[in-house]
Amino acid sequence: MSINLEDYRECLDKAGGHVSETLEASYAEASRVMSPRGLANYLEGARALCELGRGTDLVESYLESMPAVAREVGEDVVPSIASAAMKLSSMVSGAVIALLMDSMPTAARRLGDAGLVEDYLELIHKLSARATRGLRPMLEHLDELFSKLTLGGLRRWAMWGAEAHARDFEAMKAYFALESADSQAVLQKERRGVLFVDNQRRLNMYLRALWGRDFFLRPTSGDVESREGFRPFIQQQVIHLPDAYDAYDDIPGTQLYRAAAAHAAAHIVYTTEQIDPEGLSSSQKIFVGLFEDARVEALALEEFPGLGAIWQAFHDKLVEVSCATDPVVSRMERAARAMLEPDYADDDPWVREAADAFREAFAERPRDPQMSRELGLRLFDRVTELGHAMPTISVLESVAIPYRDDNRYLFVSEESDWFESEYLPASQQQVRKTVSLMELVNELDCELAGDDAQEVWRYEGQFWLDQEACTINELEGKEPVSEPFHYPEWDYQVQLHRPDWVSVIERRQGKGDPEDIEQILTDYKPVASRIKHIIDALQPQGVIRQRHQEDGDQIDINAAVDAMVDLRMGHSPDPRVNVRLIRKTRDLAVVVLLDMSESTNETLAGSDRTVLDLTREAASLLSWAIDGIGDPFAVHGFASDGRHDVQYYRYKDFGEGFNDKVKSRLAGMQGGLSTRMGGALRHAANHLKQQPQQKKLVLMVTDGEPSDIDIRDPQYLRQDTKKAVEELGSEGIMTYCLTLDPEADDYVSRIFGPNRYTIIDHVQKLPEKLPALFASLTS
Repeated sequence: MSINLEDYRECLDKAGGHVSETLEASYAEASRVMSPRGLANYLEGARALCELGRGTDLVESYLESMPAVAREVGEDVVPSIASAAMKLSSMVSGAVIALLMDSMPTAARRLGDAGLVEDYLELIHKLSARATRGLRPMLEHLDELFSKLTLGGLRRWAMWGAEAHARDFEAMKAYFALESADSQAVLQKERRGVLFVDNQRRLNMYLRALWGRDFFLRPTSGDVESREGFRPFIQQQVIHLPDAYDAYDDIPGTQLYRAAAAHAAAHIVYTTEQIDPEGLSSSQKIFVGLFEDARVEALALEEFPGLGAIWQAFHDKLVEVSCATDPVVSRMERAARAMLEPDYADDDPWVREAADAFREAFAERPRDPQMSRELGLRLFDRVTELGHAMPTISVLESVAIPYRDDNRYLFVSEESDWFESEYLPASQQQVRKTVSLMELVNELDCELAGDDAQEVWRYEGQFWLDQEACTINELEGKEPVSEPFHYPEWDYQVQLHRPDWVSVIERRQGKGDPEDIEQILTDYKPVASRIKHIIDALQPQGVIRQRHQEDGDQIDINAAVDAMVDLRMGHSPDPRVNVRLIRKTRDLAVVVLLDMSESTNETLAGSDRTVLDLTREAASLLSWAIDGIGDPFAVHGFASDGRHDVQYYRYKDFGEGFNDKVKSRLAGMQGGLSTRMGGALRHAANHLKQQPQQKKLVLMVTDGEPSDIDIRDPQYLRQDTKKAVEELGSEGIMTYCLTLDPEADDYVSRIFGPNRYTIIDHVQKLPEKLPALFASLTS
């Protein structure tokens, strides 16, 4: 999807003012944080506001503010903001709407979630009907309000002022401008102890320091009609925490955030499979969750004993502040404490039995979540066996351990899959299976289904279509892809690896005509002749005998006889009577790694040839040259479409000759997508490490710096590639870069190191330079 600014130019020019200049200044930032679809929505919103006729300030504020909003909470909220502005146009002035646009980056930054931003827009719409005169002063003081209030608190504060001063406009303006005593009083009443937005970054760093991986944290606003927020919960592996925490007695809210975040993160790390809810009542799920909470905390404590002090503080305080409405709830709270604290002794035998059963099962099956299901059902049955009345669900849910989540994450839900946290390509969501010929004939629904099909069948033979005079595979078939290979990625900002962050998938590109490669070798015959002389000098000479050595592997018979003659004649003999055997062999394995990104399709200045054409020619000449030496080598390529899909192509593998099959793959090279180098280098190293040779080399050929569609920070992938080069070096694998980018001096030496790269100023010389460079590196 491409965006043409000229399509919007006429409308924006009609708006007058500095709208066009504002768009020019803001579009570059917008393009960095929005996808093509998001950019289209952004520009359509600007066009709609232009046609609204409420002045140029509104349009300029919208154009300037939306990139910052998209950076904070995502681009999907931009159409909602434009729609909200359209609704407000019949209720308030254009200046107030422009002020709303100016304040949206503040709201997005303080709320931190697209859903909460949309709730905030709904609040603005209500206030425009009930407190029109107060809207402008409130927006002017929004930063101060959000520094003290959650969204729910802001709503209660604003609705109180709207109702109290509905007939006194001056008092309303003073209230919303924070100038009246009642405004300050209500503000103080609604003010919460610690806001999530002020602690989110610290919590992220805290969890990453513990487990060395990223966790996704989002705020939830709870019930806007009361001061009670939702309990923490995990949905689609995103940790949702209340947007504010008051102090828990004398334990500060920051400590409560830390305890809640660590507990939820422990669930994500250690609850590795869902607990089957079949046959479980809602009450039984609560008992099962009690044991699963204890299990993940016990596993976390084995790795990080210091977490125990954080969690135990709340259990100790619970004894003082808890007002359990039912004896069973009180026993459950004490059982949770007994399972967490080995030294805690409770007088109730039911509590001791639960704790003892947990420790016995944990010692045998610490990593099995099904253990919690069995123990939870057993404890549930014991309640009735001991003659206790089972409380209602609402009573059981009042177990007051403040930092624990609601455990919805543990059980399979019909409405959503809690374990799918991020977008996966459609090819990874499909069911793919191999079928027989008769299944294909009798049960196939659609021969030409697209990539969005729910199930894809593969027939390993050839299914002939008479009407097309070819097979289905030839007409519509696609080459199979490998299972994903997962590799870490280096985050330079926190100096940690993100584990299993990148998925490399081996794919096959289409095949071309091997005669095209033969034609390349013919066209470059003069170059090939010069390369042949270089290659002949690299030919291994086998075993060479060096005579007249003082130390060696064998006796030199002629020199020994001469020495004996000298001794008999009374002369001093020559001590160099040995022969040293030197094995001139090339113990070397090479991977030539080609950057196959979209930029390789660019045509060279003054020529009709592309960078891809030159890359193909260079790879063909180099393959022909190395094949003549006999070194084991492979020619691979890569491109990327985000971290989930780094595509890796194997044009020639180790052990394959330079035959027609390899030539057809080289002829079928195609360029596309982006350049995520780190994962590709690590995967190339994985292939190299399987070779027995002592010396190993990755020769990277690229026309630009590392980049990808899901990375905005240009330093991020540079630093990861540098780290990958260092990792390969520590494993004895040398990495060398041949770059076609004339601006590469700015970054390539920092990535690959001094004397580990070559910049080709004249790209047309690549087919000649690449084999010569290989010879100089391996001689």
